Amino acid sequence: MSVRRVMGIETEYGISVPGSPSANPMVLSGDVVTTYAASRGVRPAQASWDYADEAPLRDARGFDMGRGSAHASQLTDIEDPTMANVVLTNGARLYVDHAHPEYASPEVTNPRDAVVWDKAGELIMREAVQRLATVPPGVNLYKNNTDGKGASYGTHENYLMSRRTPFARIISQLTPFFVVRQVMSGSGRVGIGVDSRATGYQIAQRSDFFEAEVGLETTLKRPIINTRDEPHAVADLYRRLHVILGDANHCDVANLVKMGSTSLVLAMIEDDAFTTDLSVRSPVPTLRAVSHDPTLKSTIELTNGRSIRPVELLRTFHELAARYVDNTWGSDVDAETIEVLHWWDTVLTALEGDPMDARRWVDWVAKLSVLEGYRERDSLGWGDPRLKAVDIQWSDVRSDRGLAHRLAATGRVEVLVPEAEAAAAMDNAPEDTRAWFRGACLRKFPESVVAASWDSVVVEVPGERSLQRIPILEPLRGTKDAVGDLVEGASDIRSLLESLATVEQAAD
Repeated sequence: MSVRRVMGIETEYGISVPGSPSANPMVLSGDVVTTYAASRGVRPAQASWDYADEAPLRDARGFDMGRGSAHASQLTDIEDPTMANVVLTNGARLYVDHAHPEYASPEVTNPRDAVVWDKAGELIMREAVQRLATVPPGVNLYKNNTDGKGASYGTHENYLMSRRTPFARIISQLTPFFVVRQVMSGSGRVGIGVDSRATGYQIAQRSDFFEAEVGLETTLKRPIINTRDEPHAVADLYRRLHVILGDANHCDVANLVKMGSTSLVLAMIEDDAFTTDLSVRSPVPTLRAVSHDPTLKSTIELTNGRSIRPVELLRTFHELAARYVDNTWGSDVDAETIEVLHWWDTVLTALEGDPMDARRWVDWVAKLSVLEGYRERDSLGWGDPRLKAVDIQWSDVRSDRGLAHRLAATGRVEVLVPEAEAAAAMDNAPEDTRAWFRGACLRKFPESVVAASWDSVVVEVPGERSLQRIPILEPLRGTKDAVGDLVEGASDIRSLLESLATVEQAAD
């Protein structure tokens, strides 16, 4: 494999009401979801989520956690009728999760498309804010991962992997990469510690909130490697690696490198291509120590006794990945992999010298450059509350208020995905995964689709007493090339089901 694999990004957005810090975030988040859905003609009761195949307590290490032992936040397979939860025509899920509005992108097949449909989520949230601004007091949304007061909310990545890959190998070889990956993809934060009580600036927003190396939890005792075994695909063939460690990115390059480098490392793990042990001693304390050193000068200790700078370890991963790609594909390597390797090298080259040289590509560096401007102009110490306000304003989804958006608009941050391309992805699904079928059904047969999930579409057929579930367990089926003619040629949902059944019988 190359960087190409089925993948996606889920982002919980920070939410607030101007002048009303005690406002109910669950109600507000529901308003965000329903307001945007209504603007697209989607009613929550019309295209809700299908929970039939959810299994959040199944552990990749070979057991199921008992429901009595699970924290309530882990029971994501229980439908709460009071929580807004819709599927969009671009194949994404928009819903309320842990008192935050969450956008879960549709499945894509490469890192660049992951950036496209992640940016589409930003525009969706921006539109919701604009619509709610007409209903005082309105809401503000932030694409970040902590409120700076002790609460953290997630940006989760998902990567489809081969079920044949031993999970123990995934843990041992992916952990050291995750410990240092934040140097390229961290979003930066004013404050040290979960409640930002200590002063200073750090590389990543999430690192202080992790307490374990491996585990099933996502909100308590967060682990570097999450073991949830919920593939949303053919379970005998695939596992879905659920990554809870990353930050939300505004910089396209950082987001691309985050997704692409991780996919390449996973390809090497699947092919058992690592010939050297890069394990880090004490991964959890090291994760925090790396985040706390924006100079990138401190060293970390490997289990073999070697001391190495985080960026040097990342360079080792890059060199191994480049050699793996060359040995595997040579001149036949795909363009997406070439792009990822290029930007990965570009970012590392900048970080290896003066980290500030990476400010066009890396979120934490770009944010730091802005903060240092305020510090120099007004002689501010890191404990000054004005810097925390700037930190929050960085992630504001509004184009005229969010500092990250303003830097991009003025050419100070590299843009790989133009806003027009992301805007098109707000309504249109990727054409090369099953997300296309999910979105097409919602677009063409909105009155017939009752619910959907990653691996199913549930429809109501006039005259039938029971609902019909259309399984889409293979993520690379249901593409526009595979079923586009069937969907476009169907006059109603019944004729679509008949056409799909005919094709299935012919295949058998």
